[in-house]
Amino acid sequence: MDHTFQVDLRGVVDLLSHHLYGSPRVYVRELLQNAVDAITARRRVEPDAPALVRIEPPDSTGDGTLRVHDTGIGLTEAQVHELLATIGRSSKRDELGFSRHEFLGQFGIGLLSCFLVADEIQVLTRHGDDPTVRWTGYADGRYAVTVAPPEEARAEPGTTVTLVPRRDADQWFTTPTVTDLARLFGALLPVTVRVGDVVTTTGEPPWPTTPGAPVDRAALIRYARETLGVDPFDVLPLAVPEAGLTGVAVILPTPVNPAARAGHRVYLKRMLLTENADGLLPEWAFFAHCVVDATELRPTASREALYEDTLLTATREALGDQVRGWLVRLARHDPHRLAEFLQVHHLGVKALALHDDEMLRLVDRWWPMDTNVGTLTLAEFRERYGVVRYAASLDEFRQLAAVAAAQDLAVVNAGYTYDTELIERLPVVDRSVLIERLEPSDLTTRFDALDPQVELALRQFLAAAQRAVERSGCEVVIRAYDPVSLPALYLVSRSAAFNDQLAASRDRADELWGGVLDALAATAPPDRPQLVLNHRNPLVRRVTMLGDPELVGLAVEALYGQALLLGHHPIRAADAALLNDSFLGLLGRAVPGRE
Repeated sequence: MDHTFQVDLRGVVDLLSHHLYGSPRVYVRELLQNAVDAITARRRVEPDAPALVRIEPPDSTGDGTLRVHDTGIGLTEAQVHELLATIGRSSKRDELGFSRHEFLGQFGIGLLSCFLVADEIQVLTRHGDDPTVRWTGYADGRYAVTVAPPEEARAEPGTTVTLVPRRDADQWFTTPTVTDLARLFGALLPVTVRVGDVVTTTGEPPWPTTPGAPVDRAALIRYARETLGVDPFDVLPLAVPEAGLTGVAVILPTPVNPAARAGHRVYLKRMLLTENADGLLPEWAFFAHCVVDATELRPTASREALYEDTLLTATREALGDQVRGWLVRLARHDPHRLAEFLQVHHLGVKALALHDDEMLRLVDRWWPMDTNVGTLTLAEFRERYGVVRYAASLDEFRQLAAVAAAQDLAVVNAGYTYDTELIERLPVVDRSVLIERLEPSDLTTRFDALDPQVELALRQFLAAAQRAVERSGCEVVIRAYDPVSLPALYLVSRSAAFNDQLAASRDRADELWGGVLDALAATAPPDRPQLVLNHRNPLVRRVTMLGDPELVGLAVEALYGQALLLGHHPIRAADAALLNDSFLGLLGRAVPGRE
């Protein structure tokens, strides 16, 4: 024997409120949606029929209820049973003509959202010349359908929905709240919506809705200010015909966090879907905030987000192409304006340039990079120096910039976000571009070696200096280089940096992983950092002439510490101890005597 499922309506309402809808405020949207669908259905057969939705808040009705009147097609008694009394019955909705493409509703559960704020829902509806039908539904799952008495009968076709508020939902029924929600959800609806004496619809969107229509930029800027609360850097009309989408991209005037996904305002068939749609634009376009209306994109069941499908993917790509085209046009026709934009949103453009050749060319030509010879674009740098020689981290650039400039080496600081990746991608786009990563050890090949006799005379000093810093794991060498004012330089090659990280990890690892790291260390190249003393520096020359080995050690330790600090190198515990010993030792030698 077959049985019919029993539905606990209170449980369904709880499910809707906690898991489907984000807020009880959607009840206004669902009421508007049903009313607009009914008006659309009536105007298909009566093109001149009125298109009005009138909302009476509780302080207008006088009995504490909220009423929504529409001039739609209305329902027959049979349709009331099919549409209002059967949860999720979408197939019958199709047969009755309420699931056509131009209608807003798709899921047949909209009226249930009213139970989020009401204990009782009353519907008075009249279809054509049929009698007015009364449907009354209760939150506990009961409902009743009767023919309305003459004194309650509607004079014209249409529907009146009456909500009896729940005791804990009064805040959702105040006139200001209902007015604000009607304006929020239905401002662009093609019907007139009135709350009391206030019309909340504004008519046509401010952006072009047909191909080739003129663009009123002043109206778009005014709309961005009023709706989004920003004074836009620029506004860009959008259109994706296959999605039935039109709208505007508002280019934000201030920097935003690239990791924060922009929330876009999306309307479906002129009804607001959400103010925070995710995934409408590619991730790199975080500097743009969209307001769009679409007819073909699909909403989720809650009608509070877009359904991720192939059409949404294609739409995202098409909108990304339009934003990118705007950037390209800006580069060609208004470079000064582009420079202003890049100062604000360079991260987004550079993120796009990682996988887009056109944007990479734009960055190459227009984005100013930090170098040790001033601020230059990569194109200007190549024109002057041929090879794009770069330091891959900010610390490397700080360590090498001044010394490299003294050796007539121009170096680009590629330590900021995406810069190294963009430079290394340039040869992929243009094979004539030459790039070279500057290694700290490369500088030593440009330093001048000392005269053999001088170097021989310094052998004893070098031995004492090496003993002083042996525990730091670096090698002491002496060369002649510019600038003369720099007494010492601490250089760490990539392999030496790897060895240091390996040793630090080994100290923290347990026995198992320690064995693995020991095996790696055994295969690592025996490369050590270098403390390069500058023989051209007067202080260094005086230190080399000291006859006291202890004083030599203290002086070299101090030079080592200064080189670490000037080069922005991390200070390890052993380095801090060495610096402390040299400071106290030199202070003790400077202040002789007894206590």
